[in-house]
Amino acid sequence: MLNAFELQKTLVKAAMPSGYESRCGEAIAEIAKPFCDEMWFTPTGSLVCHKKGGGKKLMFAAHMDVIGYIVTNISDNGYLSFTNIGGHNPAASIHTTVTFVNGTRAVVKLKKQGDWAEKPLTSIALTDLYLDIGATSREEAEAMVKVGDLAMFDTEPYLSVGGEIISPYTDDLISCASLLMAMEQVGESENDLYFVFTTQEEMGLKGAITATGCIEPDMGIAIDVCPTGDDLSAGMDIPVAVGNGPTIKIKDGSVICHPKALAFMREAADKAGIKYQDEIILAGGTDTAAMAHTGKGAPAGCMSIPCRNVHSACEVVSVSDVENGAKLLAACAMQTF
Repeated sequence: MLNAFELQKTLVKAAMPSGYESRCGEAIAEIAKPFCDEMWFTPTGSLVCHKKGGGKKLMFAAHMDVIGYIVTNISDNGYLSFTNIGGHNPAASIHTTVTFVNGTRAVVKLKKQGDWAEKPLTSIALTDLYLDIGATSREEAEAMVKVGDLAMFDTEPYLSVGGEIISPYTDDLISCASLLMAMEQVGESENDLYFVFTTQEEMGLKGAITATGCIEPDMGIAIDVCPTGDDLSAGMDIPVAVGNGPTIKIKDGSVICHPKALAFMREAADKAGIKYQDEIILAGGTDTAAMAHTGKGAPAGCMSIPCRNVHSACEVVSVSDVENGAKLLAACAMQTF
């Protein structure tokens, strides 16, 4: 039986930023193989796992790309300028360790530009940061790293004593894990099921757009993480907490979830006895919008895993939320609509 924490560890090892997801896609395909009838990669790299049925097309989408850094310049004294792939909080990045694909490690440092003690953290931009790989010259640095090389958070997932997973890239690898666990649990279903692990969500939902165009679902359900109101650094006043169950999204910054999708998901949760939280967030978006607005469009909703410290090297989710999320997704997959 698939295990949420072990899946997260496996996927973190395979993780790559938006546009370079093939390594993670291959890892997911190997795990998903026993639970579907066929699978293929779209031209933009999304993995589609198809469990055939005679009824309507139900598409699930969890994105397998993660945020990262890309080198833009190397200075004469061996320091690296970089920009973001996906959303980063510059202040939260300071002193974070990162690793390049070739194994070179670096630390994110803050340039000395005036007295930062007198400035708000929100004034720090990515251009105020640089990467230190321990080089002392451009030549020494270029022997280790090139312009265009990718770096990612260099932290290991671990379990807290309270049963929480603390890990980089729970956004959105923990949703991929929950979807894989759901696939394992799905029994007989009249629905024609498509479990999709999408690319480039962090860069504008691009993988979900193309996958939706190929599949043309009758309904779509995205799986992602959402911020919570139980975080001391939370910027949103929302009644969502880690450990209180998966959420059913009502609205975010990119979409109003379709009433049919909301009713469908709530009915599945109620019948299966799964506790869930209602979610409205004021910003951000998920693959829900792509499924709702691509081609002819489809009623679309989203299930979220509550997550503290989103888009950081130490995101926090609850194992129980992941497990109950998988049960909810499986219940949706087996419920006709």
